[in-house]
Amino acid sequence: MEKTWTEAVRTLSGVWVRPRSGAPLDEGLHVGALITATIEGRKVMLYTHKASHSLEASEPNALYLWVTDNNRTLHIGPVSEDSVVNKTFDNTMLYSDGALHLLQAKGVHGKDKAISLARLTEELKTIKSVLRTWAQLDASFSASSTPTTGLVGFLSNTSSGGDTWIDDYRCVNAAVTKAAKVKNGFKFTAPGSMATWPVNSREDNRQYSFVNHRFTIVATVTIHQVPKGSTPLLGAGLGDGAGKNIVGLSYSMDKTWETVFDGKKMTSNTTWEPGKEYQVALMLQDGNKGYLYVDGVIVGNPETIRNLGRWDMKSHISSLVEARGTSTAAM
Repeated sequence: MEKTWTEAVRTLSGVWVRPRSGAPLDEGLHVGALITATIEGRKVMLYTHKASHSLEASEPNALYLWVTDNNRTLHIGPVSEDSVVNKTFDNTMLYSDGALHLLQAKGVHGKDKAISLARLTEELKTIKSVLRTWAQLDASFSASSTPTTGLVGFLSNTSSGGDTWIDDYRCVNAAVTKAAKVKNGFKFTAPGSMATWPVNSREDNRQYSFVNHRFTIVATVTIHQVPKGSTPLLGAGLGDGAGKNIVGLSYSMDKTWETVFDGKKMTSNTTWEPGKEYQVALMLQDGNKGYLYVDGVIVGNPETIRNLGRWDMKSHISSLVEARGTSTAAM
C-alpha cells in the first residue's frame, strides 16, 4: 500500500485533516462511525463527528450526524451530548430494514463504560425529507440550460424573518442585514446592508471544506445607483473579523469594475451600467488561483493568491445592490 495519501477535492468535512506536526490528534478531528446506505433511492454516506455544541465549549462535546451524497452535506443534531462524567468515546451506526440505529459507549477516560442503543427515528425522517428535496431540485436544474454540476447550495426566493436567506437545498442558510425582500432575492440599499453565507465557518461546523481547494459562487445582481466611492459587491473572505476579501469584486463611482485578490484592489478596464442585470461569478481553483467573471467574461487578470490551507470562509453580497439566485458549487 502507498504511504502517501492525497486529499481529493470535495472530500467530507471532518474526515480528512492536517494535524500540526508533533501535536496530538484532537478527538474532534476524526469520524466516529461511517456507513453507506441507499435512502430514498439515493446512495449516501452517513457518519458521526464530534464538535463543540457552542463556541464557548473548550473541547468537542457533542456528537453530530452527517449525511452526504458526495456533493452536498448536511449535519443533524447533536444526537448526543457529553457531560463532565459521561463522555462518548466510541460509537457505531447501523441502517437496516429502513431504520437507523446509533450504538454508543460512554464513560470517563474509557472507564465505567456504559453501552446504549438508540433508534434515530426523527433524524432519519429529516434525512429522508432532505434527500427528497435534493432529488427534486437536481431534477429541476437538470432541465435548465445552465450548468449545475457540483451545485451544493442555492439561495432563491425563500426567507425567514427578514434576516435569513434560505438555502433551497436545506444545508447552509445566509444571514441578511438591513435588506428588503424582493422576488427571488434581496435588495441591499442601506449602509452596512449585506448577506453573509458562512459555507465553511466554525459556527456551522465547517460544512463545506471543499472551499479549501476550489469553489465557484455565482450571483445575479443589479446595481441601482452610482456609489460615492469604491463599494464591495461580491466577495469571499475568511470571516476572521478583519473584513478582507481573498477573492472579490467591487464597483466604483467611475462605473468600472474593481477586482480584489488577497485583499489587494485593482481597477479593470471594463464598465458597468446602473439598472442593468449582471451575472457575477467568483472562482477559486487549486487552492490559490482566483478568477472573476461578469456575464461569462473574465474581469481583470487571473491572480495567484496565498494558499491558506484551510478557509474559514464566508461569502458576502454588499450594499446598493439587488441580488437574486445566488449559488455555490464545487467545480
